[in-house]
Amino acid sequence: MNRRIARVAGVAMGLLVVLVAATTYWQTWARPSLADRQDNEIQRVAQFEIKRGPILDEGRVLARNRERDVAGRTLYFRRYPQGGLTAHVVGYSTAGRARAGLEQSMNGVLTGADRDLGSLVQQSLDELGGKPIVGDTVVTTIDLDAQRVAYEQLGRQCGAVVALDPRTGRLLVMASSPTYDPNLVEERFGEIEAITADCAPAAPLINRGSAGLYPPGSTFKVVTAASALDSGDYEPGSTFYDPGYCIAYGKRVNNFDTSRPFGNIDLATALQYSVNSVFCTIGQRLGARKILRTAERFGFYERPPLETPAGERMPSGLYRDGDLWLPERNDAVDAGRMAFGQERLLVTPLQMAMVAAAIGNGGLQRRNYVVEKIVSPSGKTTSRTKPEVVERAVKPTTARDIQEMMVRAVAAGTGTAAQIAGYRVGGKTGTAETGVEGRNTTWFIAFGGPEGKRANVAIAVVLENQASTGGATAAPIARAVMQALFASGANT
Repeated sequence: MNRRIARVAGVAMGLLVVLVAATTYWQTWARPSLADRQDNEIQRVAQFEIKRGPILDEGRVLARNRERDVAGRTLYFRRYPQGGLTAHVVGYSTAGRARAGLEQSMNGVLTGADRDLGSLVQQSLDELGGKPIVGDTVVTTIDLDAQRVAYEQLGRQCGAVVALDPRTGRLLVMASSPTYDPNLVEERFGEIEAITADCAPAAPLINRGSAGLYPPGSTFKVVTAASALDSGDYEPGSTFYDPGYCIAYGKRVNNFDTSRPFGNIDLATALQYSVNSVFCTIGQRLGARKILRTAERFGFYERPPLETPAGERMPSGLYRDGDLWLPERNDAVDAGRMAFGQERLLVTPLQMAMVAAAIGNGGLQRRNYVVEKIVSPSGKTTSRTKPEVVERAVKPTTARDIQEMMVRAVAAGTGTAAQIAGYRVGGKTGTAETGVEGRNTTWFIAFGGPEGKRANVAIAVVLENQASTGGATAAPIARAVMQALFASGANT
């Protein structure tokens, strides 16, 4: 009899161990993966019983909770006090339309699921005691004042502004126009669908800053110049003859300003005045493969690093039939046209801001980040992002030389509209043909900082459906946003 009792007790104890283990597994280790499954309807509803952590900049609320009593249960729904100002970075969390932006990618943090075992066990005990789960706070790097300036400057134009701190990789501005109010997503989505802008389709839900793909135009000449200088075959004083055009694949390719052949010209002056024929010649001599290898060191052919969802960040490079394409042979690409940013090149503003940042940072590419720190409900900082070098994009001497070329472009070249008194600004304009007569995609990329100090801002501006040049349309926007960043001191 005692043996039977012992056997029953052993089985009962084993079942209890299994129950405890299973409960611990589903409440701790498996919880984040369940939380992130957007097709799990029960889990999705249950998550609205959680007090999601707020999303902040350093002082203001970007996302918070609003309590609502539903059938005797307290549920927490999101509100976005800044409306469309930070919509594409913060995103939204809804019951009916799932999530986007940081609300999606940082869901485990915001719901308290991504915690250590001890914290999760305590959290489970709180749940048993009837206390709501409280998520962690996400503090972002966004400069809200500069973000507002970016949207004011963009107006109804379709395009984007992205600004980084080249010394750290902090994302300071990401404005995509047109934007949308995330407060409308749940119950008034039709108002978002009705948004119009100076392009068609307006596509307000797309983050043009990190997912919009555009031909880079002459901003890509920075990459071509970097490849040329890094090769050792060229220097800023290397000379060329510019007849106002070059011949690529048997066809004449004119400079953008067809009325002004420069004749004998050096590389530095060619970048200053954005002379297509010089870069066309360099591309033909170097070959597409060598230039693209340099582009890869700047981050092309990979999704740019950032904490937003991977599906909201597109890689830059050559595209063929809608797919990213890295050619195996030089003769598969018109290297002359590619060298000044045409051919089948497509890039994001985030990627081109990374190019400007690497040049402004002496050739070092930092990992981009938008999450400054994570703070627990008790106010303790549980993690803080540390700056990290991803790659040396170019040699320090190459970066220094291109800095000087870009500074010349702003001082007395195509980018004079970006001049800021008391600051050293280097920039590069871009005007890419779209195939529609008289309509261009215009660009300006730049780095800047106080005279005599390291650059502390790098920026990219892109505008769709423009009738003029990057120097006339995008450079003034870059100037206004950089001024706002310098004035705020958020990146000092």
